[in-house]
Amino acid sequence: MIGQACYPPPDSALVVSCALELIGLTMVRSMTKAPSPPDFELTPACLAAAFAQALALARAFEGATAPNPPVGCVLLDAAGAVVATGAHERAGAPHAEAAALAAARAALSFDRARVAIVTLEPCNHHGRTPPCTAALLTAPVQQIWIACRDPNPGVAGGGLERLRAEGRHVRLWADLAHEGAKALAADAERLLAPFTRHSRTGMPFVTVKQALTPSGSMIPGPGQKTFTGAMALDLAHHLRRRADAVLTGSGTIIADDPLFTVRRVADHVGKRRILVILDRRRRVMPAYLEAAAARGFDVWVEDDIEIALRRLGHAGVLEVLVEAGPALTSAVLAGPHWDEHVLIRQGARADLADAVSVIRRGANLPLIPKGPPCSLE
Repeated sequence: MIGQACYPPPDSALVVSCALELIGLTMVRSMTKAPSPPDFELTPACLAAAFAQALALARAFEGATAPNPPVGCVLLDAAGAVVATGAHERAGAPHAEAAALAAARAALSFDRARVAIVTLEPCNHHGRTPPCTAALLTAPVQQIWIACRDPNPGVAGGGLERLRAEGRHVRLWADLAHEGAKALAADAERLLAPFTRHSRTGMPFVTVKQALTPSGSMIPGPGQKTFTGAMALDLAHHLRRRADAVLTGSGTIIADDPLFTVRRVADHVGKRRILVILDRRRRVMPAYLEAAAARGFDVWVEDDIEIALRRLGHAGVLEVLVEAGPALTSAVLAGPHWDEHVLIRQGARADLADAVSVIRRGANLPLIPKGPPCSLE
């Protein structure tokens, strides 16, 4: 009898089967390599600088990668010098690690790579591109630092475990003793938040933009379309740039005839967004819908925000920007349908800058709990 798996007494064929299984398990365990510490040590300041660069690389493509997350990667040599960098630029394009390794090969510096700094745990599964773990295992990289674990419950932990099993020294950013570590970790978490929300709930991350005058009004004065300053306007267009969809109401369309395009900052090349208009009474004229489509939008006319958000999540949208009038904005903020509130307050005097605050809902709150629909316009 061979172990408890073969009890009660089996026939001879089963004995052989159990023996082979145990031998196989022993071979797998013996093939797993214990992670070896690298034969060099980089300073926390050097690693922090590389992490900041990786985050900047990822942030440059925030809003361009759905349904994938934006990810950045920096390769360092044993002295801490940058060997190559890479970012995931769009779905179907190489992931950040593969892009950085390809850049290193093109620069004839592939053999110098010893450390990989990545904003997200490398994937360990085949999708539209090969797994990033396989790419890293072809390189002389000894140490991998990652900012965030993969939030996708279907693949969580696969990349880190695979790399460690192959003898690579994998560290989490939270392990680094550096005064800027917490701030960089928070930046990485926010960068990943729309992907995290979508991976865990199937729903998009909802950002609400709201601008208020000193008296608390959202309505511009006569003949004006806005009352905020240049920096606040730049921020508003940056929020549009990182969004995969814009959600508004029929009242805003009728009152302002808004374009909803990205103009004050450079937009992603070829980016096509969804424009969702809550309009249960079908007040928006067909001419506006046609013009919006000509501007590059896929236009959806919906009756209910919850149904619209579920449709957007099913379509792979990661982040939705709510740009609406007072009634719809207030209703969204009073309900369960938002994740982040960006509030812009106009300066009390012309010589005072606008004030911006960002309020984030609790990470453990459900995005769309059961409740009454929101269909005001």
